[in-house]
Amino acid sequence: MCSQYISYDVTKKLSKLLNQFLEGNPELDSFYGNKSKIEDFEVQMIAKSKKFSAEKRQILVDGLHKQYDHLYPNSSLYERINLLKCPNTFTVTTGHQLNLMGGPLYFIYKIISIINLSEHLQLKYPNNTFVPIFWMASEDHDFEEINHFNVGEEKIQWEQNCNGPVGRLSTNGLEPLLMNFEKIVKNTPYASEISKIFKDSYVMSKNLSNATRFLVNRIFGKDGVIVVDGDDSSFKALFSPHIKNELVRKFVYTEVTNTNIKLKKIDKNFKIQVNPRPINLFYIRDGLRERIIQKDNFYKVINTDISFNLESILKELKKHPERFSPNVIMRPLYQECILPNLSYTGGSSELSYWLQLKSYFDISKVCFPILMLRNSALIITEKQLNKLNKLDLSISDLFLSKEDLITKITKLKSHQKIDFSSQIINLRKQFFELYELAKETDASFIGAVAAQEKKQINGLLHLEKRLLKAEKKKYKISIEQALTLQSFLFPNGNLQERILNFTNFYALNGEKFIKKLKSEMDPFQNSFSVISS
Repeated sequence: MCSQYISYDVTKKLSKLLNQFLEGNPELDSFYGNKSKIEDFEVQMIAKSKKFSAEKRQILVDGLHKQYDHLYPNSSLYERINLLKCPNTFTVTTGHQLNLMGGPLYFIYKIISIINLSEHLQLKYPNNTFVPIFWMASEDHDFEEINHFNVGEEKIQWEQNCNGPVGRLSTNGLEPLLMNFEKIVKNTPYASEISKIFKDSYVMSKNLSNATRFLVNRIFGKDGVIVVDGDDSSFKALFSPHIKNELVRKFVYTEVTNTNIKLKKIDKNFKIQVNPRPINLFYIRDGLRERIIQKDNFYKVINTDISFNLESILKELKKHPERFSPNVIMRPLYQECILPNLSYTGGSSELSYWLQLKSYFDISKVCFPILMLRNSALIITEKQLNKLNKLDLSISDLFLSKEDLITKITKLKSHQKIDFSSQIINLRKQFFELYELAKETDASFIGAVAAQEKKQINGLLHLEKRLLKAEKKKYKISIEQALTLQSFLFPNGNLQERILNFTNFYALNGEKFIKKLKSEMDPFQNSFSVISS
């Protein structure tokens, strides 16, 4: 089966504001740059070319060669990185945390989204070259968010006490996790292959950044994906003028705060994804990543004794730019400063906080990228589809709440009409006549009529619920089958892509699984995909 596409309105997984963004609501035009249409990439290339010099390209290429040193010799990889020197080469980017084995499935979906986008662009603009970039959030320090992944009903978790940037974390001690993983997948067709990927990526790498780079290159290297680690002194030196602006002029706090107010006016229910701080920087060293705050004319690193005045912190920045780490709000600007980038592909929450950043980019004089919603999917087997068909349900029905799904099945199966809306309409008509009569007699009579109307309508609704409850008992088996299928495809009530790791499917189908996703996902299809495995 080829992909089915379901509207995000049906899935109810996007905010009102993001739906408006995808629909091109003109009220949001000032919160982003060019639109996510393939024709708009030509304008984006022109704008980016004006602001990205040959010197920046050389710094990027030199830094990447150092980062990829552990994967050399590899002539094709070496040449792929060197393409970034060329003025007609551009990147399309996504990013993610350094979760073990990628973490949730959408890690894979993000990368496939940019691979397919680069290929679409290559066909549209053959005189240019497009390189898909995976940006590692290697400087994050929340180990608890990345130290696990889910295979089937098992959680593979790395227990370790650590601080500081996770990308620098040694991978020593991961052998027991590999052994546990091998036991879980041992009876699958591609058990040995996926176990080797785990071993080569993590057990054989010296730190988590190298492990993640190896993993991405192993699965997507042939598709031209380049992995970028922002924890790099040469890249930070390039970004240092913006770090200085943050320390001295505090653009982020002013611009993002004002933008948040404007977004709230458009959608009062919009959930602010990131709130700016007076200073949006961390200070990092091995085993340390703590926020910088300003207090009494000093710049202090919280939870440490490290402190600077303005002169000394600017000297520190000049001498050690690698010790300054942008937070989640500043990271997008950093990324766009060191890459000849055209677009960023992210999930709904990511794009929501990118919409908060346009004015910050403008005042920083950095080109704002085209925003692309990543592909999102549900993977379903032919056997599961057959079960769904036997229950007379559509895939869209699986997105219903548990109670709504039970009600739908009951009404589908029942020979009784479990809907008293026509009776309620007739009742309202009868009471309309009573209201007219009350107006001509005694005004106090109107309240009595209204009370009686409400009582009788409530009585009908109560009878409808009683009938529905009785019918539910008759179709208990069908209901249980549907709920079992729903809970399997939506583990713990969540989207499959947010819980399961790609190894659940790779162990069964090998590389064919990746090829299947790649062939059926479209970067310009702003709908939810359903893919048969």
